[in-house]
Order: sequence, then C-alpha cells, then structure tokens
Amino acid sequence: MRTYTYEASRKAFERALQVIPSGVYGHLGPVNGCFIPQSAFPLFSARAEGTRFWDVDGNEYIDYMCGYGPNVLGYGDPDVKAAADRQALLEDVVSLPSSVMVDFAELLVDTVACADWAFFAKNGGDATTLAVMTARAATLRKKIVFIKGYYHGSAAWTQKLDYPGVLEEDVVHNLYVPFNDLAALEEVLAENEGSVAGLIAQPYMHGNFADNVLPAPGYWHAVRALCDRYGIVLIVDDVRAGFRLDMAGSDHFYGFRADLICFCKALANGYNVSALCGRDSLKDVVGSLSYTGSYWMSAVPFAAGIATITKLREIDAPSLFARLGTELTTGLVSAASEHGFDLVASGEPALFYLRLADDDSLMLHQEWVAECVRRGVFISSHHNHFINAALTSDDIAHTLEVAHEAFGVVRDRHPEAGLR
Repeated sequence: MRTYTYEASRKAFERALQVIPSGVYGHLGPVNGCFIPQSAFPLFSARAEGTRFWDVDGNEYIDYMCGYGPNVLGYGDPDVKAAADRQALLEDVVSLPSSVMVDFAELLVDTVACADWAFFAKNGGDATTLAVMTARAATLRKKIVFIKGYYHGSAAWTQKLDYPGVLEEDVVHNLYVPFNDLAALEEVLAENEGSVAGLIAQPYMHGNFADNVLPAPGYWHAVRALCDRYGIVLIVDDVRAGFRLDMAGSDHFYGFRADLICFCKALANGYNVSALCGRDSLKDVVGSLSYTGSYWMSAVPFAAGIATITKLREIDAPSLFARLGTELTTGLVSAASEHGFDLVASGEPALFYLRLADDDSLMLHQEWVAECVRRGVFISSHHNHFINAALTSDDIAHTLEVAHEAFGVVRDRHPEAGLR
C-alpha cells in the first residue's frame, strides 16, 4: 500500500510561520505535540466531501475526526448546503435577526427533552460560559463543580492555574471531583453548602490521552438528586456528544434531565452556531444577562442547523452512528488481536477512543496511528473519534484493511515487544 508524503503541506507551513503565531495554533499545530511523529501527518487540507478530505498534496483520507465533530452528516451535505444557500440569497447578518432564528429555536425545543428555550452563540465555549453565568445569576452563588479531566472550552474559567495567562481569580471558585465518585461529590457539596452555583460535566468522560469512561449505573440519577438537594444548577456539556447519542440530548440518553445543556459541534454540520438550551425556570435569568456577539444572529447557520437537525431526525442518526461505530471498533479490535496487539476501544461507539494497551508510553499506539494516517485513515493518538452519516460499510472495510497493514508494520518494526 502506498504511503503518503507531504511536500506541499510543509511548504505551506513554512509560509504560515512567517505570518501566523505558531504557524498553526492550538491543538492542530505541530508545536502542540499531538502529531507524533510530525512527519507522518499533513498540516493543511484542500477540500472535503462526504466522509473524506484531501490534503494540499492531493492525498485522500477517510476522516474519523470529522473536523473534530462538526461533520455529522458528511462534508458538503447537499440538503444542508441547499438550505444555507437559500438563506444566503435572502439575508445573513442584518440589523435585525431573521425569523429563521425563531424557527431553529422551536425545532430545538421540539427535539431536545430538557429544552424549553434556546439561546444561540458561535462556539461551544460560548455556550458553556453562558451556562456557568446563568447558574451563578440564578443562585447568586460563585462556586462551580467540575469533573477532573474536564474540557469545557478555552475561556479562562475553564483552564488550570498553571496555564499561561490564567489568573488565580479566574479559577478560585472552581471545585473538582472525580467522575463516577458520588461520595466525593457529596462531600464537596456538603463542605460548600450554600455557595455552589452549578455542576458542569460531559455526559461521559471523553477526555484526551485517556480511555473514555461511561457513567456507572445510577450515577446520573444520584447526581441529579444531589443537585436538587443542594439547589445546584446541573449543566450538561453536550458540545461533543450532542445528537450523536440521542436526538433528545445525552442526558435523555442516560435517563436524567439537565437544567442546562450546551450544543455546538453537530448542530449545523459545520456551519458556525452553538446553542444553550434549558428549563423554563432559567429562561428569564438567561434573558437578563449581557451576552451577545457580532455574528451570533447570523441567519445562514440557523438555516443550516434546521436542515441538519431535521435530517438527523429523519435518518435516526444516533442508531446509525451506534451501528457503524460498533462495526468499526469491533473490527479494529479484532485486527489488532490478529497481529498480537491489545487495542482498547472505549466510550460510546458513536464517539469512541482508541488505545493500544501493549505499551504504557503510548509509543506503539502513536506509531500505529501514524501508519494509518500515512495510508489514508485519519485518526488521532490522543482524542476521541467521531462517526458521520456519510460513512459506509465499504469505508469501514477499507479502514480495517489499512489498520491490518499498519499493525503489521509496527509489529515487524518492534520484535523486542514480543508480540505473537
């Protein structure tokens, strides 16, 4: 099987270094250290369609990162694009919001179980920040409980004290508990009774560089009960998992009801919009906050969002993602076993994490991921992966063929590992 080279990507990166801090900033930049070895990964894409993208060297990839989540129906989905194009011909950013915003809010209220209203912004971090502000405004309290290993965006309140640019004042009201540890949560809430405004958590632990962890039986029901007992706003960060597990929200999937729920990635198939939804009791509180942005009422993403949610409902996307994700992950685990590796696939099938358990340093895992990317299967060594509706069983079969060859390359390169 041919392996890829990236001459055009490297040339583009050299140009980027001259005019853009770090060339490519954030976790997609090579200086961040998430692409190991760097030489195995492209740095710039040229076009995308369906479940695939092509880099600037013309290499083709089956994409299991899905733009880190937004590609939920397939890149350039024709129904979403048609809806966005129709709206663009009418209006987009205007001095007054388009009534399509109301249509989108009504659709979300009709779709999401805990939603009595919807407030729109642009990024997942906008929605989580608004959720925390709402909890504080509603309770007149300061402290927020976080689950250790969390990620809720890049605002200062979501970061750690030793991160550059973060002040002690930014995180002084943060409290931390382990996931699935009810005793620790109850202890923290009792110690801080009367001062905790909210608890924010993803529906299950899908952090980076670690196996995903599902909620223990009864966990979320107990968390809901504790929040009710202490008068705390329960916030679900569904930015990653939203509409991939359950169209009614991941809280509905796990059998409880959030007070506030945050959506972004799968909301409009790549068009730029996020949403905070919640209970009627918090509607006036949200409305009282000073919170908006220059493009937050842009009409095109609302039209794209309506088309996206409508189509996801029509095709019962969560069931499709569960089936495809199970087919893929069981195939990968089996392929690894045939080459003597122990591949762990954790999390929900629609949003899974991979780790080779044969080496605690993750070097073997990173080598395997790199060999897959070099052969056209774009996966990550440190991040959970996403299923989209354009993926087919033929794509999965080709992925398994690539994975087999990549496992063989790594096994032959490391006789010292003593694999079967």
